[in-house]
Amino acid sequence: MSGGALDGLKVIDLSRVLGGPYCTQILGDHGADVIKIEPPQGDETRDWGPPFQDGLSAYFSGVNRNKRSLALDVGSEAGRAVLLRLLDGADVLIENFKSGTMEKWGLGYDAVLAKRFPRLIHCRITGFGGDGPMGGFPGYDAMVQAWTGLIAVNGPAAGDPVRLGVPVVDLGTGLNAAIGILMAVNERHRSGKGQFLEVTLYDAAIALLHPHAPNWFMSGKPPRRAGNAHPNIVPYDLYPTKTRLVLIGAGNDPQFRKLCEVLGRPDLGKDARFKTNQDRNANRAALDKELRALVAETEGEELAMRLMQAGVPAGAALEVPDVLEHPHAKHREMTIAKDGYRGTGMPVKLARTKPSLRRLPPQFGADGRAVLAEAGYAKAEIDSLIAAGTVAETRRTR
Repeated sequence: MSGGALDGLKVIDLSRVLGGPYCTQILGDHGADVIKIEPPQGDETRDWGPPFQDGLSAYFSGVNRNKRSLALDVGSEAGRAVLLRLLDGADVLIENFKSGTMEKWGLGYDAVLAKRFPRLIHCRITGFGGDGPMGGFPGYDAMVQAWTGLIAVNGPAAGDPVRLGVPVVDLGTGLNAAIGILMAVNERHRSGKGQFLEVTLYDAAIALLHPHAPNWFMSGKPPRRAGNAHPNIVPYDLYPTKTRLVLIGAGNDPQFRKLCEVLGRPDLGKDARFKTNQDRNANRAALDKELRALVAETEGEELAMRLMQAGVPAGAALEVPDVLEHPHAKHREMTIAKDGYRGTGMPVKLARTKPSLRRLPPQFGADGRAVLAEAGYAKAEIDSLIAAGTVAETRRTR
């Protein structure tokens, strides 16, 4: 088994909930040694269920594989001393405390960490950043979706805005954090120095406003909700068949003509009203009526496959269980299983340094003694830290 592309990278992970843990799971999947440092109360997502299995919630398990867990009271002076010892030799520190918390604890990057650990890369995830009109406010995915207009462009044309059903802001922030950390690691090869980076949910969400932001920059017209329809491309919408709904999109004129051929109406591809995307945009309602009638009595999944085989973008609207049991998901290794654990697979597939599932999501504090021993603590010292409550082996009630 490959050690992974990040084998040898040591990550101290102080983050909780989703954005940070998603970032460090990516790093861990590719070989990094991720030490998840939880507060004595534990990462709160351990309680976000049901469902639960072996005492772990599905929510926690979904973003915390390939990590070791140490429960440490970083809010105490003794806990911070342990953290500093763990940072000796670490490559990355990631945290999502409220802005100013690390500085309050005497662990600010510029004042302390950069001087003591000049090669350390410190990644901070916050909701809105540390300054500015909204600086310091905590960030939650749905609320940031609201503040950044993501819900404004999602939902039916005649209805209210709708929260995206996937926490895309948290996940996008985690991806940005992983990318930023790897950029800093790469730059360190040249400079020999670490650096500080801040990744915010707010910035991540605004960066996801494509194509609505560029449309507004160019036209000055505010985006409107259009359900499943696309603001720029026609046809591009969800169509009911006699079985499944099917998303059909024709991104260019040749694709539209192929769509018409597959549906048995090649004449529509030559109709002056629908000849170009601009024409189709101007005659959306007429084209939509034609297409809905043509697909109404077809079998959805079969139609979607026929369209794709003809080079026309299409997708049967599968339910999540259908997706996770689909032959192609299994072929792509996008579901993985080990010792009772099941999870989504690893989307970045390097050919030579493959990602792997090495560690199952950890029980609370399960690796504390081993992590401390690796940092040079003797057994008596570890026992003393546990007795003092600096290190926890069982969760403290909130």
